[in-house]
Amino acid sequence: MPVDDSHPGESWSLSPDSRRPLPELIEQKLREQIIGGTLKAGDRLPTEPELARKLDVARSSLRTALQRLQLQGIVEVRRGLGWYVRRTDLAAVEENLEDRLAARRFSHTDLLEVRIALEATAASLAAVRAGDGELDELAKLNRRYQRAPVDDPQEVIEADEEFHSALVRASHNELLESMYQALVPGLQDCKRHAHTSREVHNRSVNEHDQVVWFLRRHDEVGAKSAMTTHLLGLYNDLAADDAKPRATLDSFVAVSDNPIWNNTR
Repeated sequence: MPVDDSHPGESWSLSPDSRRPLPELIEQKLREQIIGGTLKAGDRLPTEPELARKLDVARSSLRTALQRLQLQGIVEVRRGLGWYVRRTDLAAVEENLEDRLAARRFSHTDLLEVRIALEATAASLAAVRAGDGELDELAKLNRRYQRAPVDDPQEVIEADEEFHSALVRASHNELLESMYQALVPGLQDCKRHAHTSREVHNRSVNEHDQVVWFLRRHDEVGAKSAMTTHLLGLYNDLAADDAKPRATLDSFVAVSDNPIWNNTR
């Protein structure tokens, strides 16, 4: 069934909100189209180039939003045909893990500890599974992050999120990706604290480069260690006021030359 495009400017314009990442605004707009009946179950969405034009956004941001909706079971991609609305009963969708996580409001340290575990594993898997095209895309996304102006938090956060989401996708583990995307809304506040200075920004660029360097060499342990070290910087900043003992690199990566399970008595 074709999508009603009789009033494209009125129907598809995004709500201005500089405090939220662009993919989140796109996701909200697509949800509104479904709730309002413009898009119905079984409808095919416009092609990605056409939809990006209607929304006046980059295709990379649009794709991130569509993937988030896909993980929630709201839309699906049919190979060779495009994106389709899968379900419109969004009340049931609100019961998913992503929304429960957002409502529970876990502490920043709890969220980041889980994020480190997931992304460290994703980096290790990507070192084995990522293709050259995916690695080139990661390098390209890091260059976008490098060019993002520090005084534009939305652009910085969006560029950083695209890099990390692309790395998780490169793990080729759908369950891991779903779990990671469920954390993303709760991580937004963490990310707003992360990119507050040029020094932190430049450090992140270099750490992203290190991750890609290890990935290109198919070094699983190196990629895992580099990603863990990168995320621990933010973790240590935000965990300063937490009463619990902090996690360290050893909590996520086995760095000992003589692990305890090798000891014999």
